[in-house]
Amino acid sequence: MPYDTHHVVGAFIGGIAVTYTIYELSSRLRRSDQQQSHESLAARPQYKLGIESTIGNTPLIVIKSLSEATGCTILAKCEFLNGAGNSPKDRVALSIINRAEEEGLLTPYSGDTIYEGTVGSTGISLATLSRARGYSAHIIMPSDQAHEKSDLLRKLGARVDRVTPAPIVDQSHFVNRARNLAREHTADPDRAGRGLFADQFETDANWKAHFEGTGREIFEQASAEGGGVDAFVAGAGTGGTISGCAMYLRGKLPDIRIVLADPQGSGLYNKVKHGVMFHGLEREGTRRRAQVDTVVEGIGLTRSTKNFEVGSELVDDAVKVTDDQARRMARWLCEKDGIFVGSSSSVNCKFAVYDCFAMLLGILVKYANIWYRLRCGQDSSAVGSRP
Repeated sequence: MPYDTHHVVGAFIGGIAVTYTIYELSSRLRRSDQQQSHESLAARPQYKLGIESTIGNTPLIVIKSLSEATGCTILAKCEFLNGAGNSPKDRVALSIINRAEEEGLLTPYSGDTIYEGTVGSTGISLATLSRARGYSAHIIMPSDQAHEKSDLLRKLGARVDRVTPAPIVDQSHFVNRARNLAREHTADPDRAGRGLFADQFETDANWKAHFEGTGREIFEQASAEGGGVDAFVAGAGTGGTISGCAMYLRGKLPDIRIVLADPQGSGLYNKVKHGVMFHGLEREGTRRRAQVDTVVEGIGLTRSTKNFEVGSELVDDAVKVTDDQARRMARWLCEKDGIFVGSSSSVNCKFAVYDCFAMLLGILVKYANIWYRLRCGQDSSAVGSRP
C-alpha cells in the first residue's frame, strides 16, 4: 500500500523529534561540568536505562495460518523481540547478573568475568549484557553447534572455546569446563577480578525469571484480550522456561494443560511419559552420549536438571517431534506467516497444532457421549461398543 500524507508526515516528524532530542542532550552534556548519573537519566519517565530495559514484555501474537487450519487460537510469545540476544535467554542472563550483583559476586568494571557452558543462545545474551554491565564473558560450547553462534559471540567481545562433546560426568564437558575455569579465575591472585559461573542449568535465577516475567506476561496479555489459555507448549533445554511458566500459569489457571515438545534423541519425553530419563538411541550400559541426536539446537536433554525438576510434576503431557516435522513447520511459518524462526520454535508450533487437534478430538468424544446417552439411554462407557 503506498504511503499517504499521514504516513509520510508521521515518519518525518518522528525523525525530526529524535534528531532534536539527541542534539539537545549532547549540547546539555557538553555544557555540564559533570556527566549526569545513569540513575538520574533513568528517573525521567521518557527514558529507559540501557539495553536491559528492552528485555521482557514481548508481544503475544496470533499465528494466523495455524489458527485458521486448526480452528483454535494459537498464540506465540515473541521472545525474539527481547533486545539483547533476541531470545528468552535474555531474561535468564539478566536475572543471573542481577542476582550476582545483589549478592556481591559481581562488581562492574572490576575485571570480573562471567563463565558459562552453553549451546549458544544463553552465551549470546550473557555476552551482550556483560558488555552493557562492565564485565567480560568467556563462553564454552560444544563443537557440534552452528559456527554462526561462536562467530557472533566473538564479535560481541566474548572469548569462546569450542570443545569436543563429552558426557556430563566428564570434566571436559562444556558445562564442567566453564565451572572449573570460573573457579580457577577466582583462585588466581595474579588475575584481575573474579570468575562467576552462570550455571544456567541449575540456578534458581533461571526458572524465577520466567515465573516472574514470561508466565505472568502470558496470563496478563491473554486476560486483557478477554480470553484465557487452555494449554501452554514449550520445549526444554535447561527446563527453566517450562517450569517457571507452568508454576505461574497453573497458579492462575488450575485447568491449563502444560505440554512438553521434545526433539528426537532427547530423554525428556520418556521422563514425562514414564518417569525415566531415557531415549530410544540409548542402551543399558552404553549411556555415554553428551548431545541429543537431532538437528534441533537449544532444546532436548539426556539428563535432568534442577530447573526442569522444579516444575516437572506440572507437565501433563509430552510429544516427540522429528527433525523432518520441525523443518516442515519452520518452512510453513516462513511461507504462510512471514515468521522466520529456528528449529526449537518450530518444534513448539508443531506440538501446538497436534495438541489443538487432540483437544478438539476430546470435545468431539465428549459430545458424542452425550448424544449417545440421550439417543440410546445408555451411559457414556458404551460409546464405541456394539449394541
